[in-house]
Amino acid sequence: MFPHSSILGCPPFPPKPGQANGLLSLPVVFAQQQMTASPFNNRNNLSPFPLNRHYDWKPALHTASHALSVPPVRMSRKRRSGDYGLYDLKRQRFSSPGCHERTSRVATPSPTPRSIGAHLRSESCGPSVSPLRSQQAGYVPAPTGKPCHSTPDSFQAAATDKLSQQIMDLFQACQQQTDDLEKKELCRTQLQREIQRLFPYSRLFLAGSSLNGFGSRSSDADLCLVVKEGNVNQRTDAVYILSLVQKLLYKLSYIDRPQLIRAKVPILKFRDKFSGLEFDLNVNNIVGIRNTFLLRSYAYTECRVRPVVLVIKKWAQHHGINDASRGTLSSYTLVLMVLHYLQTLSEPVIPCLQKDYPECFNPSMEIHLVPEGPKDIPPFKSKNQSALGTLFLGFLKYFATEFKWDRQMISVREAEALPKPSCREWKDKFICVEEPFDRSNTARAVHERAQFDAIKAVFLKSWQLLQQKKDLNSILPVRVTMQKC
Repeated sequence: MFPHSSILGCPPFPPKPGQANGLLSLPVVFAQQQMTASPFNNRNNLSPFPLNRHYDWKPALHTASHALSVPPVRMSRKRRSGDYGLYDLKRQRFSSPGCHERTSRVATPSPTPRSIGAHLRSESCGPSVSPLRSQQAGYVPAPTGKPCHSTPDSFQAAATDKLSQQIMDLFQACQQQTDDLEKKELCRTQLQREIQRLFPYSRLFLAGSSLNGFGSRSSDADLCLVVKEGNVNQRTDAVYILSLVQKLLYKLSYIDRPQLIRAKVPILKFRDKFSGLEFDLNVNNIVGIRNTFLLRSYAYTECRVRPVVLVIKKWAQHHGINDASRGTLSSYTLVLMVLHYLQTLSEPVIPCLQKDYPECFNPSMEIHLVPEGPKDIPPFKSKNQSALGTLFLGFLKYFATEFKWDRQMISVREAEALPKPSCREWKDKFICVEEPFDRSNTARAVHERAQFDAIKAVFLKSWQLLQQKKDLNSILPVRVTMQKC
């Protein structure tokens, strides 16, 4: 589905010699002269670290191989005090083994002389990568062919009535723009450079609605710091890592208000002063990267998906049922509910990608390969040509009158309403929405009867009003909503 891009995703972390499965104390901030740079592959002009250069937002052509450029190594003079860079530290050369045989010898920072608490395994995030897979995290690929936002004829066919046209107008006004995404990516690039001073083999991924195709102009940015392949103890190690990053962010002039939130998945919240963007940073929430690219695939598999999802998110926000911290539905849960509805119509609007292309969404796929997984999935041609307004009305009706909340579980993975599991995690929950990869309940925040009843009431009342008036303003003030985007 996505063309090959030289700056999408990231290569795995280079393994440290003799430390593939051992324990290593978490590093503290090293002075520049204490760090040793990644070896330069002089023959092929490659580096195991992604290069944080400015990028071209036009989709790159699919090529068999590509080499990344490395800043030139200065050898003839002493560096000035302000002349340091990420790759301009102490250097050590190694001979190149050739295009397909990368050496695993990597210079490492000297260990910290003091004990710093929790220990993490120093496993690298995968084996060394050939230049055929050298990529950088955070770039948003465009779908193959003509993406939905560039096909006005397809949108026009889906907006043949007043309600559908209102949905389309709202989508066009509120959808995330290229410059919005570019600001997030530029901040991610700079932060990765800074964080790699703490954790040289880490990678920083942009995830969530900013990258999955369902973001709006007001969407915050989710970042995932990957320090190793596999899980990290979220109660201890993740909190400790985020506390180190928090100390680092306090020293950065362009970052404001870094705040550590201790939750089931702890996050570090902060703001970029220059762009005004809000960021949420987590550690090794790998499933978030996997579901970002699954949702990205659904977003571009059919042109009506993104407008319908956006209007439903705005509607839910307006009615106060889109805030997991207050016991209602998260945006991720809402998106899964929309995808489930579109999958289970008598004539589906979208397919079940995990069933049709299991190799592209393998839960055990190494994380650096995840962005490339769905690149060859072809566009889906649906026989269901319902207008946007019809689909929105149908969504409200389905969850207001047809879905059996007490007996059914929403599963995008299976494209079905499955019987509600009887295990402890599910049986006492009011709303059950299966996470497509780890199969947890994404709607577990709805744990009070009052909130559940309020959600159902909003669905029912909105469906009745919209069915009667066929005017989006009857359930969502369109102009005010556009002004807030």
